[in-house]
Amino acid sequence: MRVIENNSSKIQLQIDKMKQLRAEYDMNEVKYCTFSKDPSKPIPGMTLQESVNLDALTKYRKHLEDKYTEIKQVMSKKYVPAQRKVELDNEMIEILKRRDLAENMNKELQFRHQRLQTVSYALTSWVKSDKSSSFQDFVEQIQKTKDIHGDQGIVEELLEDDPGKAKEAEILLYYIERFNELISLGEYEKAAGFAANSPRRILQNTGTMNKFKAVGRIRGKPFPLLLFFEAIFSTSHAFRRPIGAELTLEGIKCGLSEKRLDLVIHWVTQERLTFSEEAGDVLCDYGEQDTYNKAKCLALAQIIYSECGLHKKALLCLCKQGQIHGAMEYIQQFKDFTSDDLMKLIKLCPHTELIQCLTKEWNGKPPSLSFGLAILHLFSTDMKKVGIKLLQEVNKGGRDAIEYLMINDPFCSLERWQEMANVCLQNGFDKLSNNIMSILRSQAGVTEISEEDDTVNLMEHVFW
Repeated sequence: MRVIENNSSKIQLQIDKMKQLRAEYDMNEVKYCTFSKDPSKPIPGMTLQESVNLDALTKYRKHLEDKYTEIKQVMSKKYVPAQRKVELDNEMIEILKRRDLAENMNKELQFRHQRLQTVSYALTSWVKSDKSSSFQDFVEQIQKTKDIHGDQGIVEELLEDDPGKAKEAEILLYYIERFNELISLGEYEKAAGFAANSPRRILQNTGTMNKFKAVGRIRGKPFPLLLFFEAIFSTSHAFRRPIGAELTLEGIKCGLSEKRLDLVIHWVTQERLTFSEEAGDVLCDYGEQDTYNKAKCLALAQIIYSECGLHKKALLCLCKQGQIHGAMEYIQQFKDFTSDDLMKLIKLCPHTELIQCLTKEWNGKPPSLSFGLAILHLFSTDMKKVGIKLLQEVNKGGRDAIEYLMINDPFCSLERWQEMANVCLQNGFDKLSNNIMSILRSQAGVTEISEEDDTVNLMEHVFW
């Protein structure tokens, strides 16, 4: 037993040593291996004879190392950390602020330059004159003179040719010529970048858009028109004014036609665009076709409608998304919704929860819509099932609940409630119809008489 125990101890020490060595190996070497391959399988790209040839293996290894180095260099150039993007955004904001300050200073300096030019011209003319009038009067007289110097006045006439404007004209001409050259060479991605960065947005117009549209789709390559919109929308923050409504609409259409809803979401929520009613309608129509993304399209359309002040359509989008509480808050926020507007809303979006919220108090405020009028509207627009369902829900509260609604609804007369009772009776809701009729009779001062009660004299009141 002692011998066996000694042998067991030696074996256990060897096992522990092997475990320690394996752990060290895993920490130093194996952690760099992202996956393992079966060594019995052939090496991709090599024949069986080459896979057992040392020279061929060395050459193939050199090829893989070169490829790895190339991919690493490409990744270092093409991709940058996300933190770098934040830094660049902050740098761009600072540069834009500096640009605005420089432009304001430039305007101020130009104004001073104009005044100095005027004074200089006046002083030269005054010195050459007989000096019969004071210099101040002479300056005022020159400023009022327009016959000699044209309609624009003496200041514009005195200004010399601005070399900065001439330089700017050369730059504009270069951008236009270079853009046309890139289009002719088929380098549409570079052409889109040129259009996006063109000074004064001279290439961000429908004419440029039509040039990309005329190219059409190229098999195996990105859609040139989509490249154009991606480029100009991504640089929208670099300009004071947002992208125009026409280009915004065409860009959204282009993105949806290419099934790039992700781009459209980014454009609408992040970029500086000019929205229009047509853009919201396009998103709503696309949502009807693509039911999987319908909620996203409705949310985008709601943003656009709200920005355009189209509160009725924005409210409809909220209701179609099922955001009933959000819709009620929207109604409370914008108090310009009439009863007719809410009736149309019910017709377009006949949700039971929506109608119940509209016909009840909300946050201590009176109902936005009359319950009786809402029911009558549903009956008149072939939505009787929804109306009866609402009445049935009210009927669960008992006779008192229905009576409270009927009495406290100033917009719906008792005669109209009788029409509702008839509709309920025709559709098989006898109990509900009887409750309504019973309340109507009690309100009219009529007492119901049982058919089994033979002791009642119906003409008794005549003889009194």
